[in-house]
Amino acid sequence: MKSNLKKASLLFTGILVGGKLFAQTPDTTRASDYVKPFSGDDAFRTWSIGVSGGVLTPYTIIGSNRKQDFTSPKANLGYGVYIKKQITPAVGIQADFLGGKLGADNSQVNSFGNTYDSYSTKLHYAASLSANVTVGNISWHDNKSAIQPYVSVGGGTMHYTPVLTSGGTSTNFRTDNGGAINEFYIPVGVGVKFNIAKGINLDLGYQVSFVYSDNVDGFNYGSNNDRFSYAHAGLEFALGKKSKPQMAVHNPVSSMRTEYMMENQNTKNQLQAQIDAQKAQNDQLKADLATTNANLAKFTADSDGDGVPDFYDKCPNTPAGTKVDGAGCPLPVAKDVKVYVTEADRQVAREAVKNLEFDFGKATIRQHSDESLNKLAQLMVAKKFSLKLSGYTDNVGSVEANLKLSRARAEAVKTYLATQGVEPSKITAEGYGKASPIASNKTAKGRQQNRRVEFSLY
Repeated sequence: MKSNLKKASLLFTGILVGGKLFAQTPDTTRASDYVKPFSGDDAFRTWSIGVSGGVLTPYTIIGSNRKQDFTSPKANLGYGVYIKKQITPAVGIQADFLGGKLGADNSQVNSFGNTYDSYSTKLHYAASLSANVTVGNISWHDNKSAIQPYVSVGGGTMHYTPVLTSGGTSTNFRTDNGGAINEFYIPVGVGVKFNIAKGINLDLGYQVSFVYSDNVDGFNYGSNNDRFSYAHAGLEFALGKKSKPQMAVHNPVSSMRTEYMMENQNTKNQLQAQIDAQKAQNDQLKADLATTNANLAKFTADSDGDGVPDFYDKCPNTPAGTKVDGAGCPLPVAKDVKVYVTEADRQVAREAVKNLEFDFGKATIRQHSDESLNKLAQLMVAKKFSLKLSGYTDNVGSVEANLKLSRARAEAVKTYLATQGVEPSKITAEGYGKASPIASNKTAKGRQQNRRVEFSLY
């Protein structure tokens, strides 16, 4: 047993020293660890392989060891390899292979009075498929995770050959199939991984395998199935492009922080560039304005205060309060002219109202309304009439929308008449929305009548 413990100790030491050598290469590169948040699996290394060595023993930290078939468990050298596919940063599927030897001395006395001095079981292989769950892989102090505690559970088959020794004579437990046995077992493990270099992890773990039989030691005592443990140290190597981070150790919080810092810096640079460009533009505008003010100073003097600069004033020294034209000369005093609106004139306005239609929900005048509006425009130009336009809508829609639409329709009529020669100052346009309906809004015909613009000549 001392020889086996020495071998296991040397194996642990070698792995730890190797880990220290790897760890001496500082991982200061952070850009290579960055992955855009919410990227797919292609952005990571999701496959890895691992090797391990350690101690195989029937002694376990779970359950009562006093009730095992042999009372003095031995520690023997074990070894293992695995391949793992990481599904998410926290969950991976792992295929394990475990080999080595189990042994113990001093059997219990079974119900037949049989005892054995020792047993030695060659574990040809134990192959299993397990779920490996990382308990935590985010470091809030470092950009890259450093430690990942994990748990695992699975199931598989093991192929082994138990040999019993009594009185110096060794015999196989089974006489058929070369003494070999195949059994189902359930491995349950815990451990912790240390990131010693990019894509390389030191794996320290402890696994208890529960066998679905009582044949591992070749001796039946009591009603308990056999179990054994494997305490190990090993190295895990990520497969794939070295430029990609390993999913199992990736820190998504770091990537989100990097993304934020990059976007923040880009935004800051863009804003600074815009500020600098705006400052340069403002400086140029100030210079241009100063030049323009200097050139226009001579055009701003207005000695008589009539609103026309002296440079353009053809009639200087106009008395205060006198209305002048663009040349600064007094405007002729307009004589009051009385305007009379006849019944025939009102009939022209009524025809224009009767034939006026708009597109539904719009301020677009339909073409067949043009003829009546043209006659009204000719009348207003000829007799210098003024016109008040009052726009109305039906009750479909909100109050605010109807007010806006009624004003727009009145303005549309005003614009049309202005294009026909009527002075815009002769026309006032108001909108009253769905107020003052002239027909029922419960029928399509009534609503059509309520969508109108009323004309008042004066």
